[in-house]
Amino acid sequence: MELQTAREIKAQLRRRTAALAAPPRPHTPTGGVAVGVCVVGPATYGVAVRTFGSSELADAVVQAGRELAGDECDVRDVGVVRAYQWDAAELQQRQRPLRPGLSVSHLDVTAGTIGAFVVDGSGARLVLSNNHVLADSDRGALGDVVVQPGVADGGTAAGDRIGVLNGVVALDPVAPNLVDAATARLDDGVEVSAEYPAGALAGWAAVTDDIEVEKAGRTTGVTRGRVSAIEVDGISVQYPSGVLDFDDQIEVTGGGSAGFSSGGDSGSLVYRPDTREAVGLLFAGSDTGGPNGQGLTYCNPIGTVLERLGVRLA
Repeated sequence: MELQTAREIKAQLRRRTAALAAPPRPHTPTGGVAVGVCVVGPATYGVAVRTFGSSELADAVVQAGRELAGDECDVRDVGVVRAYQWDAAELQQRQRPLRPGLSVSHLDVTAGTIGAFVVDGSGARLVLSNNHVLADSDRGALGDVVVQPGVADGGTAAGDRIGVLNGVVALDPVAPNLVDAATARLDDGVEVSAEYPAGALAGWAAVTDDIEVEKAGRTTGVTRGRVSAIEVDGISVQYPSGVLDFDDQIEVTGGGSAGFSSGGDSGSLVYRPDTREAVGLLFAGSDTGGPNGQGLTYCNPIGTVLERLGVRLA
């Protein structure tokens, strides 16, 4: 049907819903109904009816929708709709489906962050994070179990396994490194949601100026900052095995009175909230150097990460 026709039917169903729900019923997450316009194809539309569990109200609106729109009425029961929470306490809990920002780790690591979901050449969907989060700084082996939440947040192999270590860019103890990155191949049946606080990613971009950026991380939740330097060479980073050097890194300064990141945020994807383009993979931070005594955050350029791992953003 045409867009205007779908809008008219939607308006009729909205009036029907209001009449059937009067007097106002208690505001609960179940038993309600929503209506909208769905896209069927190019310049072709239908009516969307979404119920939140069974109820007389939902049944009546579904029946009316089918009478008015016939086969072009798309009915789905969506159960309870919950607002995604991006605060640190929520991100440290066990969550399914998986999403960016959640706690994750190798079994011999405390906890880091799910940065993104990527796809390899075979089409398999993988979790992207740091080598030191998923591969225990090169001490892990391919096939090692990865859990969500991370071990520091109570994750265990028995109840919280999501997949296994799949791809690793080795850390060089001598020559400068470009990335600290690894992937975990998800077990069958593990569902994911690739939404970020700003929405789904629109791709990735190289950083050339002092853009505003955002990340969702296991420890500090959602934070914003600005790129304060690019192509930073010679960063010395303390790892459990010793100090490693990194070249061509992105530096981010936190905004306001809060810093951009803290321990446990490693692996977070850093992106532009205005364009929803990924720009970097967070892997390290300093204690000082930023305004108001804040530290600075360092990120691998996302293009280099994807190239070295042989993957693309999902």
